[in-house]
Amino acid sequence: MDEKKKDEVAVNINLDTTPIFYTDSIFITANPDGLVFDVMQKLGNTNQARIVSRIGMSREHAKKFAGELGKLLAITEGQGGTGGKKSKN
Repeated sequence: MDEKKKDEVAVNINLDTTPIFYTDSIFITANPDGLVFDVMQKLGNTNQARIVSRIGMSREHAKKFAGELGKLLAITEGQGGTGGKKSKN
């Protein structure tokens, strides 16, 4: 079997129940077993932030994530987005 086909995963998303959370900051903690990303939004004009999502992953997964994020940022540099639909405002 082709190695690439073996690793493919069909992804389904319900856009009504899976919101995108904007982040003002991310607090990252790590230990020998893995990392936790606390994704936060600033609360108005205060000095407070609310954690809107927590994401945990192994150190191995975090390394892969960092590598793929770097590649995506390099590819999309100067494009003004990630290739999604652009609004006409």
